[in-house]
Amino acid sequence: FYSQASNPGQFENDSDVLWQRGHVPETVVYHGRVGINTDAPDEALVVCGNAKVMGRVMHPSDSRAKQNIREVDTNEQLRRITQMRLVEYDYKPEFASVMGIKNT
Repeated sequence: FYSQASNPGQFENDSDVLWQRGHVPETVVYHGRVGINTDAPDEALVVCGNAKVMGRVMHPSDSRAKQNIREVDTNEQLRRITQMRLVEYDYKPEFASVMGIKNT
């Protein structure tokens, strides 16, 4: 899905009516999947290419979202890690090409 806005909040064609101003100032809302450099996003947001983040990436995996946090036996955890199956792989050329991956 590609969109160009000549003026903030105004979109060029009828398919863009799914975009709407957010409740918070300077926000835009789209209900559906958004793709950047792809017209077939398979998640809520798919970026094919590099992304530059000038602020923080927020993720709900911090101590405020958890309970019963406790230390674990390091030796037991290392033993479990040695039982893991570790692999190396190359991306299939057709996948790498579609995703813009150069180093497969």
